[in-house]
Order: sequence, then C-alpha cells, then structure tokens
Amino acid sequence: MIKDKVILGIDPGTVIMGYGIIHITDNKPQVVTIGVIELGKYPNHYMKLKKIYERVQWIIDAYHPDELAIEAPFYGKNVQSMLKLGRAQGVAMAAALNRDIPITEYAPLKIKMAITGNGQASKEQVANMLKHIFHLSEDMMLPQLDATDGLAAAYCHYLQSNRPKADKEYRDWNDFIARNKSRIIK
Repeated sequence: MIKDKVILGIDPGTVIMGYGIIHITDNKPQVVTIGVIELGKYPNHYMKLKKIYERVQWIIDAYHPDELAIEAPFYGKNVQSMLKLGRAQGVAMAAALNRDIPITEYAPLKIKMAITGNGQASKEQVANMLKHIFHLSEDMMLPQLDATDGLAAAYCHYLQSNRPKADKEYRDWNDFIARNKSRIIK
C-alpha cells in the first residue's frame, strides 16, 4: 500500500511533450496537474532538446516527484522520427536522473492496457477513461491528448507499483551505467 508519493508521467514528443502528475495519499491517487510542453516554435531539434531538459527540470523542481514514469518510443514507419523521439525521451530521463529520481519505462501497449483494458485503445479512449477515473472536469482536459497520455503513464505506474520492479527502472546514474556497460563508447 502506497502511503504518500508523487509520480510524474511523461509522454515524450518533439513537437508536443505531455505530462501528468498524481499524488498518492493513503493509496488514493489524485491528479495534481496535467500539461504540455509545446516545442514546435523552436528552430531546430537541438533547441527542442534543450527546452525539454529545462522544462522537465522546472516541473521536477516545482512538484517534487518521487518517481518518473515515461512512455517508451515505439517503432513506426519513419526511422528519423523514431530517433528524434528517442532523443526527446533520453533528455527527459537525463533531467530526472540529474535530480536522482527513479525512472520506470512503459510500452504504450502496457499503458493503454492498464488504463482501458485494451492495448490498442485510441488516445481519445485513454483520455475518456482517465476523465472518468479521476472525475476530471472539462476545464482540466486539454485539447492536446499528449497531456492525458502523460497522466496515463503516471497512473499506469501507480497501478504497477505493487508488482516487482521493472528491468528498465534506474536508481541513479551509476545504476544506469552499470546496466548499460556494453552500450558505452570509451
């Protein structure tokens, strides 16, 4: 049973990055906030990555999450888009690791399954289910479904928190390095 915890959920993106924060008190989750980081106005991918890092650190400093749940990029048809999305995810993870926040990564299918019971659910179905679960008003709902996708990652993590830890959870930079030695270039 979770007594008191704050979970930040992130749906990585290079045009819009969504996030949601829940606070668990006596095993009851409540939405703290949901939002988006709009990145389309920045001139290049590198500036977008810089802004992701800065904004994620700002969110962490403002809300003091205990853990980060982040959606894993999925392979689509465009390899370049996948690469950019992976970079965005990595920068968000680096911001959390820099603040010593443990990270758990979830596949989109797992998040959708946890929220709706259907791994193939649409973004709209996920948003509607979260609206129902948390009794969110229309004012809380944003037109960008990336925000509710971020909230979905946080809520999925809450639901999974009584299970054994996932292989992708890192305690700190040293743990990340230790588990990824074969991928490090010297």
